[in-house]
Amino acid sequence: MTAIALPDFSARQLQAVLAVGEYGSFVAAAARLRISQPTLTRTIKRVETALGVRLFDRTTRHVQATPAGREFIAVAERMLNDLRITVRSIREVAEEQRGRLTISSIMSVASGALPLLLAAYRADRPGIEIHVREGVHGSVLEDVRSGAADFGLAYVDELPDAIAGEPLQRETFSLVVPRRHRLAKRRSVALADIGDEPLVALPSDSRTRRTIDAAAATAGLALRQMVTVSQFATLMGCVRAGVGLAVVPNGATGLLLGQDLRAVPVSEPRLSRRLGLITLREREPSPAASGFMALVRRAWPKPGRN
Repeated sequence: MTAIALPDFSARQLQAVLAVGEYGSFVAAAARLRISQPTLTRTIKRVETALGVRLFDRTTRHVQATPAGREFIAVAERMLNDLRITVRSIREVAEEQRGRLTISSIMSVASGALPLLLAAYRADRPGIEIHVREGVHGSVLEDVRSGAADFGLAYVDELPDAIAGEPLQRETFSLVVPRRHRLAKRRSVALADIGDEPLVALPSDSRTRRTIDAAAATAGLALRQMVTVSQFATLMGCVRAGVGLAVVPNGATGLLLGQDLRAVPVSEPRLSRRLGLITLREREPSPAASGFMALVRRAWPKPGRN
């Protein structure tokens, strides 16, 4: 099949053809377009030359579209309408009024600070469709690396070279206990204080679990992590039911404690990690992602305030 060379028409040229077809007069069409009549005549001539057909029959009193002209006018109208729709859509995306945003978050943030951030973002941008992927630190890194997520909320220490981390806050840990537990009234606890207590813990491949295990090993302690769950909500439910106690990041406690649980800071050893935004270095964030990350920077305290 022989390829047909496509003429290069501008939106202004298509508008000129539509105006002449609508008004049936070069004088009226030129006035509508706010250009001179000779300029309009040259524009129509260029389009006809590019197409190799005559679009309009001209008389001293009237201009009438030829059969080819009528067909091209319909095509030009569709092309301009499609262009208007595309431009409007692109502007809506650029202005964060429409689009899709995927956030990958560690579970402590997803169940803690993220819901309030989502509410604040959607208050100004109701047209953005948001998807949240929750998981352990490793799965968040993979989501960002693979492009499954626009950005991540996770720990920013010891990141791969391809991933950029922006610290937002240093997160510390607390022991979650029922309010009637013997440790509930303590101002702080040490890991040594809970050596005999049954604990509910997250999976061994989670960064939270590894941080706690490393601190216990350094202190020469063997914690009794008797029940393992994969979600913070389940973990809190188990503590509430009396299954055991739990050591968790403080970010996970805010919306899940309720009236019957208390978070007691772990003071010795002091467990902490840097929490922040993670992005793929080589990827330019979408307007929606940039807007949400700007909101995150405003909402979280800067590094060093804790």
